[in-house]
Amino acid sequence: MTSVAIATTSELAAEAAAEVADAGGNAVDCAVAAALLTMNTEPGVCALAGSAFVTVWPANGDPVAIDGNVTVPGHGNSRRSDPDAGIQAVEMEYGGGVKTLVGVASVAVPGSLAALDLATRKYGQLAWDALVRPSIRATRDGFALPSACQYYLQYSGEPIFSRSDDGFKALHDEAGKLLPAGSRIVVPHLADSLELIATEGSRAFYEGELARRIADHVQSNGGLLTLQDLKRYEPIVREALQVEINGWSIATNPPPAIGGAILCAMLFSFRDRRFESWNEPALQHLIDVQLATLSYRCDKLDLSEDVQRDVAQLLSLAQSSELIGRYASASTVHTSAVDGDGLACAITASSGYGSGEMPEGTGLWLNNCMGELELNRKGLDAGPVGSRLPSNMAPSVARNGDRLLAAGSPGADRITTALHQFLVNFVQMDMSLVDAVGHARMHMEVGGSEPVLAVEPGLDLPALTMRVKRYAEKGMYFGGVGAALYDPAHGFEVAADPRRAGGTVICNT
Repeated sequence: MTSVAIATTSELAAEAAAEVADAGGNAVDCAVAAALLTMNTEPGVCALAGSAFVTVWPANGDPVAIDGNVTVPGHGNSRRSDPDAGIQAVEMEYGGGVKTLVGVASVAVPGSLAALDLATRKYGQLAWDALVRPSIRATRDGFALPSACQYYLQYSGEPIFSRSDDGFKALHDEAGKLLPAGSRIVVPHLADSLELIATEGSRAFYEGELARRIADHVQSNGGLLTLQDLKRYEPIVREALQVEINGWSIATNPPPAIGGAILCAMLFSFRDRRFESWNEPALQHLIDVQLATLSYRCDKLDLSEDVQRDVAQLLSLAQSSELIGRYASASTVHTSAVDGDGLACAITASSGYGSGEMPEGTGLWLNNCMGELELNRKGLDAGPVGSRLPSNMAPSVARNGDRLLAAGSPGADRITTALHQFLVNFVQMDMSLVDAVGHARMHMEVGGSEPVLAVEPGLDLPALTMRVKRYAEKGMYFGGVGAALYDPAHGFEVAADPRRAGGTVICNT
């Protein structure tokens, strides 16, 4: 048995990882098992039919990122003539106000399962079946509705998750009222679908009966996803994007996803400015960096026709310190794992805000990534069929000599700001892992008529002329960083964000 440490989004997922570790699984096996469980037991927040990125750093190799992002659907299908077919605009008060598109036309080609399967085949030690079994057991026996999910479903339950009979029944009582947190949830047919995936492998989702049911449901209701889309889907292994800071080499998600590039740009902007604490100069610099970097994303990257070129310009500006001067004017889950053999794995997954669609007899909620407008600003005209959609996910792994770190965060467009502040806290300000995760955060909201600074309590801000939105308490809006650390001299350390009901486990030999 390999010693492993895991930080994930629930105690149930941590228990799944521990089970896999006891069976001889390494960091990748444990991370995949935990990620699968979170995708299937956190309704509303995430689902299996979405996107995932897996960043892995082997002990004797270079870091890689496995791209399991969703793609634009439509292979073998002509564009519909009715632009309103299969789509509904939804506005929710969640997070201060969210506009999104739901329905079958918002469904992109899912990549999560393909990416997780590839990660286990390349870097894992256990059979695929063993990694899916904890999810089968949890979904067949029933699982407690997490408080974070129940909170989100208070806003999304009626406009989004009432679109399927099975989905609605799973989340509501006989009177049609949303179940309280902690209620036992059984999603009809979900365990059977997972049993098929465990037995036949991930391709059961992309070919065969499950794939046919998904494609038929979308097609018959006016969407674009086809069986050909599912059969053609393949994850892509990419060289990880890296940045060196204070002795640490941090590897994260590369283009065409934009989250890792934004994170690296923020880190570059702090690399030559060492702050001992979040004093007034440090907070002012953080505000300037967030405003500059996120404004660049909004102006250049979100609608980019050449992401590689525009990311290169962003990183060049950040490294030359020109970025601030020039630019200062979708729900997720994450799992981090490291092991004593020097392997690190970080997995972030998302299904957007959820389409509310559940093909009959599958128990599988489909994503709404085509309609996640805060990330995919092009909407249903996102690009050529088969192209990857924009993503802010940035699962990251890092090394400093023999020290090993895996970290990441959920939180849609707050992912990079949450992860950046955690890394500054830990790598530059020398906070403990727990303190680095729990420290108060801020997030710059751009893209509207004027920037707005969202702030948790506990930060003594400098005098500002911009609008400030102060939150009464720390909350899931500001992300949910999970981090796992291995130091040969001191052993394992894990930290799950208090903003979400996370779970951690350390399994020693």
